[in-house]
Amino acid sequence: MRRHREDDPGDREVAELAALADGSLAAKRRAALEARVAESPELADLLAEQERAVALMRGAAAEAEAPASLRERVDARRTARRPWAPRLVILAGTAAAAAAAVAIGLTVFSSGTSAQRFHAALGPTDLVPAARGEATLTKTASGWRIELDATGLPRLDGKSFYEAWLRNDAGVLVPIGTFNEPQKVTLWAGVSPKEFTTISVTRERVDNDQASSGEKVLVGDVETASSG
Repeated sequence: MRRHREDDPGDREVAELAALADGSLAAKRRAALEARVAESPELADLLAEQERAVALMRGAAAEAEAPASLRERVDARRTARRPWAPRLVILAGTAAAAAAAVAIGLTVFSSGTSAQRFHAALGPTDLVPAARGEATLTKTASGWRIELDATGLPRLDGKSFYEAWLRNDAGVLVPIGTFNEPQKVTLWAGVSPKEFTTISVTRERVDNDQASSGEKVLVGDVETASSG
């Protein structure tokens, strides 16, 4: 009999990951779960797998019947999935509708390939010479999940905060999230780091101006780490 690992996700956590993947998780639970995912490679892998499963199901919703090849892949991957990987609990909404459309049960499984991933080493600017950081950018069905970790930056509170950006060669800036402390921050981008190849962090204030302040405290170029 297989021994239970202490870091195995429970059924409730798997259900919440499924809800996070299809966008149905309550807002009051989302922040706490995203924090756990940012700290756990196992949960991050499960979330990525569930996002791929939801994307697959949504794409199949328009089909009256699943192709035989899809059923064969599902059966094969169900057999080959990790010993501890539980079944994906498909919640109500579009995911459930897609499941009915394809008329087969989908399970969470390891895809056998790694997610497309990029890395950026962030260096200091004249504003905060002691600051250093790094970022990992991982492609998911929802967009690019960016995990940022930095040191040498003081906490900003009240009407001051940090904001992260992606920039392309034409100088176009896309905001990817705000935060108070730079440790274990999870950001999201809807643009690809293949085109927006520079990541930066600025100091901002609540001033009704959505443009960058230009007060850069970290900056670095995005480099390919691995692809799948």
